[in-house]
Amino acid sequence: MSFAVVLVCIPSTRSTALEESIMTATYTFDVFSSLDGYGSAGGNWGGYWGKQGPELLDDRLALYGTEQRMVFGANTYRTFVQLLASSTEESEVGDPWVTRMRSMPATVVSTKLEGPLDWLGGATVVRGDAVDVVARLKEESEVPLRSHGSLSMNRALMAAGLVDRVQVTLFPVITGQTGLDPVFGGAADFDLELIESRTLDGNTQELIYRPTLHA
Repeated sequence: MSFAVVLVCIPSTRSTALEESIMTATYTFDVFSSLDGYGSAGGNWGGYWGKQGPELLDDRLALYGTEQRMVFGANTYRTFVQLLASSTEESEVGDPWVTRMRSMPATVVSTKLEGPLDWLGGATVVRGDAVDVVARLKEESEVPLRSHGSLSMNRALMAAGLVDRVQVTLFPVITGQTGLDPVFGGAADFDLELIESRTLDGNTQELIYRPTLHA
């Protein structure tokens, strides 16, 4: 028997055990943005900046076709509740993907909110620093984690290296006069590796990146 064959036959149990010990749930920061980097806008833009189409809505619905846990900051959770309370049948908060998102379990990071929370899939309030809360969630969760919005929280999570994917749905608008909520305003510097991209309804881009802090 040659020496090379002996090496091939040696089991690598230590390597496998190490890989299993460091496996954590994938965390995706999912956000809508204008071309100039705003998460929303005033004026007469409306939801989706008025650019939603059937491919976008179908794509959003498919995103929530698998089991996941949502993670929100308190402000984003309050915004969802306010929008739902004031919504009409024509409102975007009644779109099927939003209903499906609300049917998923959620963790809300807050120092002030008290449970129980009005969330179809059941929401748990967890107190503490978001970095500590999400680090623990990534170790304990058996399903992927996803956060829609929650900009300041997710900027902090990115800086801590806890965000595995940044999913930006880039709408074909510039809101230089009416833009609100800069998505990455005040964020650290990052290098981005493009993992996936697609065009929806001919003019909206969905871009998925793997972020790493820029040295």
